[in-house]
Amino acid sequence: MDKLELEGKWNRVKGAVKQKYGEWFDDDKAFAEGKFDEIVGKIQEKSGRTREQVEQEIRDWKEDHM
Repeated sequence: MDKLELEGKWNRVKGAVKQKYGEWFDDDKAFAEGKFDEIVGKIQEKSGRTREQVEQEIRDWKEDHM
């Protein structure tokens, strides 16, 4: 397992924790942030890109499609 894959797994775990926190305390922002972290982590694991690269691609896609 390389460093970027490990970072991706960590972001998925961090996202799951934020989502659970959001559910427990009815915190929609924390839940949404958790979902985002989880998605970024999955993309990192599959693509081998850094978090910054993945977030930039998401921003670029959003600008083009929204």
